[in-house]
Amino acid sequence: MTASKLNAGDWVIYRKQKISKSPGPRAKEVRASSGGETYQYMVDKFWVVEEVQHDGLKLRTRRGKRNTISLDDPRLRIPSWWERLLYRGRFQEVENDKET
Repeated sequence: MTASKLNAGDWVIYRKQKISKSPGPRAKEVRASSGGETYQYMVDKFWVVEEVQHDGLKLRTRRGKRNTISLDDPRLRIPSWWERLLYRGRFQEVENDKET
Protein backbone atom coordinates (compact mmCIF):
# COMPACT_ATOMS: atom_id res chain seq x y z
CA MET A 1 0.00 0.00 0.00
CA THR A 2 1.30 3.47 -0.73
CA ALA A 3 0.72 6.69 1.17
CA SER A 4 -0.63 8.31 -2.01
CA LYS A 5 -3.69 6.03 -1.80
CA LEU A 6 -4.68 7.21 1.67
CA ASN A 7 -5.64 10.52 3.25
CA ALA A 8 -6.69 11.59 6.73
CA GLY A 9 -10.26 10.45 7.32
CA ASP A 10 -10.02 7.36 5.11
CA TRP A 11 -11.29 4.04 6.42
CA VAL A 12 -8.96 1.03 6.72
CA ILE A 13 -9.24 -2.53 8.01
CA TYR A 14 -6.43 -3.96 10.10
CA ARG A 15 -6.35 -7.70 10.85
CA LYS A 16 -5.04 -7.90 14.41
CA GLN A 17 -3.63 -11.05 16.02
CA LYS A 18 -5.10 -12.01 19.40
CA ILE A 19 -4.64 -14.77 21.96
CA SER A 20 -7.27 -15.78 24.52
CA LYS A 21 -9.07 -18.69 26.14
CA SER A 22 -12.29 -18.03 24.25
CA PRO A 23 -12.31 -16.38 20.80
CA GLY A 24 -15.28 -14.15 20.05
CA PRO A 25 -17.73 -14.48 17.18
CA ARG A 26 -15.63 -12.25 14.86
CA ALA A 27 -12.52 -14.43 15.26
CA LYS A 28 -10.97 -15.74 12.03
CA GLU A 29 -8.17 -18.22 11.38
CA VAL A 30 -8.61 -19.77 14.84
CA ARG A 31 -5.86 -22.18 15.97
CA ALA A 32 -5.58 -23.95 19.30
CA SER A 33 -2.28 -23.76 21.17
CA SER A 34 -0.26 -26.95 21.56
CA GLY A 35 -1.56 -27.42 25.10
CA GLY A 36 -5.13 -26.61 24.04
CA GLU A 37 -5.65 -24.02 26.79
CA THR A 38 -5.64 -20.91 24.59
CA TYR A 39 -6.43 -19.97 21.03
CA GLN A 40 -4.58 -17.78 18.58
CA TYR A 41 -6.76 -15.97 16.04
CA MET A 42 -7.22 -12.85 13.94
CA VAL A 43 -9.87 -10.14 14.29
CA ASP A 44 -10.66 -7.39 11.79
CA LYS A 45 -10.40 -3.90 13.28
CA PHE A 46 -12.13 -0.97 11.61
CA TRP A 47 -9.98 2.12 12.01
CA VAL A 48 -9.79 5.62 10.53
CA VAL A 49 -6.61 7.25 9.20
CA GLU A 50 -5.73 10.18 11.42
CA GLU A 51 -2.46 11.16 9.76
CA VAL A 52 -0.36 9.96 6.82
CA GLN A 53 3.33 10.03 7.78
CA HIS A 54 6.35 9.35 5.57
CA ASP A 55 7.01 6.02 7.32
CA GLY A 56 3.48 4.88 8.17
CA LEU A 57 -0.03 5.76 9.19
CA LYS A 58 -1.40 7.05 12.46
CA LEU A 59 -4.75 5.32 12.93
CA ARG A 60 -7.58 5.98 15.39
CA THR A 61 -9.59 3.17 16.98
CA ARG A 62 -13.21 3.09 18.08
CA ARG A 63 -12.22 3.86 21.67
CA GLY A 64 -9.94 6.75 20.71
CA LYS A 65 -6.61 4.93 20.92
CA ARG A 66 -3.92 5.74 18.39
CA ASN A 67 -1.82 3.16 16.55
CA THR A 68 1.03 3.77 14.13
CA ILE A 69 1.22 1.11 11.43
CA SER A 70 3.80 0.73 8.67
CA LEU A 71 2.50 1.26 5.14
CA ASP A 72 3.88 -2.13 4.08
CA ASP A 73 2.15 -4.09 6.87
CA PRO A 74 0.36 -6.97 5.06
CA ARG A 75 -2.47 -6.95 7.63
CA LEU A 76 -3.51 -3.41 6.66
CA ARG A 77 -5.91 -2.94 3.75
CA ILE A 78 -8.41 -0.60 2.20
CA PRO A 79 -11.99 -1.93 2.51
CA SER A 80 -13.82 -2.92 -0.65
CA TRP A 81 -16.99 -1.06 -1.60
CA TRP A 82 -19.21 -3.77 -0.11
CA GLU A 83 -17.19 -3.80 3.15
CA ARG A 84 -17.62 -0.02 3.35
CA LEU A 85 -21.37 -0.54 3.03
CA LEU A 86 -21.57 -3.57 5.35
CA TYR A 87 -19.34 -2.13 8.10
CA ARG A 88 -20.13 1.58 7.77
CA GLY A 89 -21.57 1.63 11.29
CA ARG A 90 -18.26 0.46 12.74
CA PHE A 91 -16.31 3.11 10.83
CA GLN A 92 -18.81 5.79 11.80
CA GLU A 93 -18.35 4.87 15.49
CA VAL A 94 -14.65 5.70 15.09
CA GLU A 95 -15.40 8.97 13.30
CA ASN A 96 -17.93 9.99 15.96
CA ASP A 97 -15.46 9.41 18.79
CA LYS A 98 -13.07 12.32 18.26
CA GLU A 99 -11.55 11.94 21.74
CA THR A 100 -7.99 13.25 22.00
